[in-house]
Amino acid sequence: MIQQTIQIKMTGSLPEACMKTYIIEDSPEFKIKKRPVVIVCPGGGYCYLSDREGEILALQYAAMGCHAVVLYYSIAPAVYPAALLELAAAVKILREKAEEWHIDTDKVIVEGSSAGGHLAAGYGMFWKEDFIAKELGLAADDGELLRPDGMILNYPVITSGEFAHRDSFVNLLGARFDELAEKMSLEKQVNPDTPPAFIWHTYTDGCVPVENSLLLIGAMKKAGIPVEFHMYPQGGHGLSLANELTESPEGHEIEPCCQSWISLVKSWIWGL
Repeated sequence: MIQQTIQIKMTGSLPEACMKTYIIEDSPEFKIKKRPVVIVCPGGGYCYLSDREGEILALQYAAMGCHAVVLYYSIAPAVYPAALLELAAAVKILREKAEEWHIDTDKVIVEGSSAGGHLAAGYGMFWKEDFIAKELGLAADDGELLRPDGMILNYPVITSGEFAHRDSFVNLLGARFDELAEKMSLEKQVNPDTPPAFIWHTYTDGCVPVENSLLLIGAMKKAGIPVEFHMYPQGGHGLSLANELTESPEGHEIEPCCQSWISLVKSWIWGL
């Protein structure tokens, strides 16, 4: 496995912003020569990055036969668009390394949990905006280097409206909250360049209500963009794998009915 820590420095980045790679090395014994890559964006309300939603998920994707990367993006006091630009930089690096690292360039997938889901989904909406390519030094005809081919969204923060997790937006936008809250309500930003998604949420999530996912799904359905959605009947927020591997010391994250998502997403990734 190729494990590297690559610093990422964009406008507004914190010094510690980086990506850590979990790249499966090629071998003559493998029939698969190009693998999907999943960029994992941990949650944490844009104020911290949850270890329960980072490396341990990347290792699950590696066990599926995928390459994986964990993006340690900038959080408060950094504000939008620092994290978005860092995710764009990670996508660009992976596409530039595709031949060396045997990456399937049609399966570059952004993944995020909670606020990390907002980042991943936001990238799915905004990746083609001119300011991102400009910041990365790309010409307009190089923009496809930044393309996400799919989104995996685990109980994502989506809306800044009635069902908002307001603290996430306050941390993300800082003094620009009033200016940008509407734009960051991602159910309103679905467009023809938004990639397909795998989304799961729980009906009883009391922190980020399931309406966040439902609003996004409705917008994607209207736009004709494929979504696989799983709404589980019970479970709180921040479940990660929903089993003992990602249980916190407080012990509130084991939810057997939700544990199927990780096997379901494997089928979705390889079928994308």
